[in-house]
Amino acid sequence: MKKHRKKRSSSTQVQALAQHICMSAHKARRVIDQIRGRSYEKTLMLLELMPYRASYPILKLVYSAAANASHNKGFNKADLVISQAEVNGGTIIKKLKPRARGHSYPIKRPTCHINIVLKDQSKTKTQQDFVLENKGVFKDTIIERYPEKEREREREINFFKRLLRFPNWNRDK
Repeated sequence: MKKHRKKRSSSTQVQALAQHICMSAHKARRVIDQIRGRSYEKTLMLLELMPYRASYPILKLVYSAAANASHNKGFNKADLVISQAEVNGGTIIKKLKPRARGHSYPIKRPTCHINIVLKDQSKTKTQQDFVLENKGVFKDTIIERYPEKEREREREINFFKRLLRFPNWNRDK
């Protein structure tokens, strides 16, 4: 039986896939849920500061996806956004641990597959650009019209400032 894969628009999206990562899928999902929808630069900051073991292979995968975008498509890394990020369960490696008196008990090593899709934001029109083109409004008035966008940006900046106060926890690198 053939599996039908989703077609991705090749003009604005680039993906990277890591298979058979030795960790459980729900531990990797905990990190992936934090970076989904964020820009490339914010994602790198978050992954550097996260104290989870899953952040290191995900960081390598985000670097790889950005390298694919810049080398294969010629995208600027500053314009990239993580549009899709998913973690699927992989094969479970089963081993036997020898115990006393000839007994043994099973050990299960779960693996997972991580898929990250980056999208180029410079190619898509944002709502603010649309307003600028059609109504001739300056960017200063857009901030006045949409103060919630400015508040959201300030919240993100304060979040990263709070993260930088804590020391960098040791990770397996």
